[in-house]
Amino acid sequence: MLPQTLQRGDYWVLKNFVRADHGFIMCHESITYTTHAGFEFLDNVQPLVERWMAPVSLAIHAPGTDMAPTVNSIRYLRDCLGNELIKQFVTFHVFFSHKNVPTSIPNPETFLQIPYNCSAKPPYNVNASSTYMKAKNLLYPVNVARNIAREAAVTHYILPSDIELYPSPNLVPRFLNMIARNAKPLSTSTKPRVFPISIFEVGEKVQVPSTKTELRAMLANKTAIPFHKFVCPNCHNIPEGQKWMNTPETNRMDVFHVGKRRGKFVHWEPIFIGTHQDPYYDERLSWEGKKDKMTQGYILCVKDYDFMILNNAFLIHKPGIKHYVKNPKRDAIAGRQSLLIKSIIMPQLKALFGARSGCAL
Repeated sequence: MLPQTLQRGDYWVLKNFVRADHGFIMCHESITYTTHAGFEFLDNVQPLVERWMAPVSLAIHAPGTDMAPTVNSIRYLRDCLGNELIKQFVTFHVFFSHKNVPTSIPNPETFLQIPYNCSAKPPYNVNASSTYMKAKNLLYPVNVARNIAREAAVTHYILPSDIELYPSPNLVPRFLNMIARNAKPLSTSTKPRVFPISIFEVGEKVQVPSTKTELRAMLANKTAIPFHKFVCPNCHNIPEGQKWMNTPETNRMDVFHVGKRRGKFVHWEPIFIGTHQDPYYDERLSWEGKKDKMTQGYILCVKDYDFMILNNAFLIHKPGIKHYVKNPKRDAIAGRQSLLIKSIIMPQLKALFGARSGCAL
């Protein structure tokens, strides 16, 4: 996990810019949560790590003057939250376009020696509209960020996810126990596989559930709902989802159902535990343009992946129910990105990976 300064297409990457203190990890002994953000989303790091309790690889987009608050946010997270979990588990990578290189890049070996002034408010508590990225109208290179975080993970299993998605506690030891037991269908499947995790949203004022039993009670009283129910229900409509919600919690993790990304799940965008062998994300796609994980989903379908849905594991979005809000500016960007996917990317994917009946973008 040595720090490196790398070029990645149009981007400079400061890989392992600030490293976790966990030391050497064998590739089989944990799972890395790989994720990404601008500094204004770093309030999510603490709740995420407190539930994950394992390595986190976090890529931060820090163009231009966003670099200083990014560094200060990292320092605040490590020094000011009253526990050592972030120091222990989170490795921060920083990246920016060659067109938006910060004028000065602080040296971690120097700034990590100086305790941060914790009486100041968290540097990440800002209005997103005040960032350099928003001021310059830059698009968020979501897939560049995802791939940077993923490549830097040192464990065999990885959970590429979004920073506002908080995992159910004890997921890592329970998952590794399931892999070690290697019961059916794990032992009998011959296809490549990933392990999708069911995603939910909860009301702004409620406590995030820690067990499936708590989650089911919240689904019953409508303080929790399936993810993006009011934004894009089909995007995260999981095979046997209703049955999953109706099935009580068990005392260990197992594969609940083996699904495919076909039929009514043809546009499913699962978040899953996988490995470094799985397809990467297309770095031409921005977050604003939408459908940024669809190309990966298409490749998984063509390669006939088994989607082994986990019985007791779940992700909860940062509290607050999302509703669809019309955004003409974003819709225009999304229109251009859809055209790029359809006219350029899709023919390339077919040339590279072939086609399979029932697979679509």
